[in-house]
Amino acid sequence: MSLPAEMTAIEVIEPGGPEVLVPVTVPVPGIKADEILIKNEAVGVNRPDVAQRTGHYPVPPDANPLPGLEVAGEVVAVGDNAGGWKTGDKVMGLTHGGAYAEYTAVHHSHCLPWPKGYDAEMAAAIPENFYTVYYNVFMRSDLKAGEYFLVHGGSSGIGLAAIQLAKAKGATVITTAGSAEKCQFCLDQGADKAINYKAEDWPEIAKDFTDGHGVDVVLDMVTGDYVQKDINIMARDGRIALIAFLGGPKAEINFGRVLRDRITISGSTLRPQTTAEKALIAANLQRDFGNDMNDGKVKPHIYKTFPLAEAAAAHTLMESSAHMGKIILSVG
Repeated sequence: MSLPAEMTAIEVIEPGGPEVLVPVTVPVPGIKADEILIKNEAVGVNRPDVAQRTGHYPVPPDANPLPGLEVAGEVVAVGDNAGGWKTGDKVMGLTHGGAYAEYTAVHHSHCLPWPKGYDAEMAAAIPENFYTVYYNVFMRSDLKAGEYFLVHGGSSGIGLAAIQLAKAKGATVITTAGSAEKCQFCLDQGADKAINYKAEDWPEIAKDFTDGHGVDVVLDMVTGDYVQKDINIMARDGRIALIAFLGGPKAEINFGRVLRDRITISGSTLRPQTTAEKALIAANLQRDFGNDMNDGKVKPHIYKTFPLAEAAAAHTLMESSAHMGKIILSVG
């Protein structure tokens, strides 16, 4: 098929509020030998997009400066060294920026086929959240069947991915959320215990739920004063994975229990990982959970979809934290 020379994309014209997200016309990106070009049908909206918009998430020098980290659509061009992909394939991909657009060039190894029964919106909800959870919870924290797992913010896109993957693995899943409605949503998505952190003493309730064993793995996007609270309820050899700083990047910690009970604290974000590391994450997720996605056992929940041109409204919703599940931009 012949490709247009130009496309519509969303640009951050300057750091600021949602209103700085503005539709622009830009050239359709070319592809390198190891890339595929995707005609986007849906784009996931994520917290790092908000951080980039406000000037708190610098774009790496080698990244596409347009916002957006995940897409789903159709392959319309293939590089000479782009694996087994061919034009017409339906793919979902983790992008190095540039997702808020009609077309995005993506490294071939950071893409997966749409799971059976998925539409574009569901497929676009997988790469950023599910790759992040898989990397931190399984590759780095080695969550095993039968262990106790706690994720904060269970009603978010990341939280939902964590609940579903941990449950599919056979872990007992505890989550925190900010309202009774959000707690019920988490239970409906498979959590074994949901705690309203605004109304309940979540550390005490979580520890009691483990019958005194303690939590084996925590996925924490809050950080701040949550870190010490996490430490206080960990099991021996517990692992805490930090992935964001919604509660602030600094904490005062008593390391006594860390030493005594051999607790591991790790941290990562997805974007700075190498091309090879991201490829391994995608391949391992497909290996370990591809069947669960194809069977419908693991699937995202789409809260609301906006047209691409209304990216500002999508960001306003995300910053309100009123959503449960994933916010998506529809393209075309």
